[in-house]
Amino acid sequence: MGELKRVFTTFVAYLKRPDLYPELGRKILKNTVNRNNAFKGKEKTNFWARSKAISQRDAITKLFGVSTFSFESSYREILDYAVQREKECPIKMGGPGALELIYYACEFSQAKNVVETGVAYGWSSLASLLSLEKRNGILYSSDMPYLGQNGDQYVGYVVPENLKRNWKLFRFADKESLPKIFVENKIFDVIHYDSDKSYNGMSWAYSELYSHLRSGGVFISDDIGDNSAYQDFCEKNHIETTIIEMDNKFVGIFIK
Repeated sequence: MGELKRVFTTFVAYLKRPDLYPELGRKILKNTVNRNNAFKGKEKTNFWARSKAISQRDAITKLFGVSTFSFESSYREILDYAVQREKECPIKMGGPGALELIYYACEFSQAKNVVETGVAYGWSSLASLLSLEKRNGILYSSDMPYLGQNGDQYVGYVVPENLKRNWKLFRFADKESLPKIFVENKIFDVIHYDSDKSYNGMSWAYSELYSHLRSGGVFISDDIGDNSAYQDFCEKNHIETTIIEMDNKFVGIFIK
């Protein structure tokens, strides 16, 4: 009964937001007609990813030439603040991911414009913003509202107020947010994907985002083991990618 109540509450919340009707239609299709799409090619990709996977630190050294890792020590106070903020948050969202990878990708590319999909507490946003503030750069984020959870007010909860001046948050599904973001800025130095994990959703977003990544820019995607969208995209575009294994999940990264 709890699950039915959650679904009903979310559906009603969608009905109150006409701007989200396109995403509601996609979700209905995804959970009915395209129900198996989320895990398409999962077994194949997990075998492929596991055979190539290295640690986050090895990947940073290999791709960015960083041999001394000062991220955690340099930002200890800010990271401790973020941990405390997450503990205080009354709703549960996604936790920290490959923060060092994101930060050093921004440092390597001397990023001034970064786009990410998926925000939740804002851990990945924080990692990007800590680098971007040095160059007065901008982080453009796409994040769906937390419908039915009263969670909108907590999106980006771990990001300190002083960093938010370098942040533009678009509260729609990727198919609505990304076109709006690309109107504001067309070329990006770093891309970080962490939103819709269905095969179709990832395939569509990868193609759109890749076309807006500059040569020499860095592309990062979380949860590439959920299906074969990332592997298929890399093989189709002849991309040599690095795979990172973290907490029994895989992250993909390459330099364009």
